[in-house]
Amino acid sequence: MSDESTRVARLLDAQAKAADLFAEIEKRSLVAAGRGEREVSDRIRDLANEMFGTTHYWHKRIVRSGANTLLPYKENPPDRVIAADDIAFADFGPIFEEFEADFGRTFVLGDDPVKHRLRNDLPEVFAAGRRAFEADPDITGKQLYAVVEQLAAQAGWGLGGWHAGHLVGEFPPENDEWADAEARIAPANDTPLRRDDRAGRRCHWILEIHLVDLERGFGGFYEELLDLG
Repeated sequence: MSDESTRVARLLDAQAKAADLFAEIEKRSLVAAGRGEREVSDRIRDLANEMFGTTHYWHKRIVRSGANTLLPYKENPPDRVIAADDIAFADFGPIFEEFEADFGRTFVLGDDPVKHRLRNDLPEVFAAGRRAFEADPDITGKQLYAVVEQLAAQAGWGLGGWHAGHLVGEFPPENDEWADAEARIAPANDTPLRRDDRAGRRCHWILEIHLVDLERGFGGFYEELLDLG
């Protein structure tokens, strides 16, 4: 098993590669009007293979647009064609050298000011959530979820999912802990986020911000490492 410094370095390297991928997605305008969500997902997959060699994923590749951006991860909506004035997000979990990345960003097509405000609020809510995590060494998953929920409401949005993040590490996990509530930043998790897992490894976390506007019928998504980087 890798020592902790090696684990941290590999998790950060995996995220850096994911960030490079998403920068190239934007540079090449892969999220574009007239393309279906599955087509865009496949184009991103092909781009990742071009940049890093054959890339595998530890969770399903997600590209959602319009009303589909309201839906939580577990849903599998019908393919939708992206419109000229749409909002869309991509959520990819590539595996690099057996370590997981989990990265999500939102794209706005057109000039709708509310959609632009939502996209701009996502990293702000993320940063405020991270500050809350950093300020409290004993913060639990339940407490951080409540903070994120409050931050979203203060910005005028709702939350789109039942949790706001999860454990991240080696792939595949060596135990079934990730199926438990304690593996999530969620109301059911009363355990401190700063702890060791059942294998004796330090827990590392992804923070997910899924903001939604139910009245207008769209949402946005932003995620990356919480405790590293």
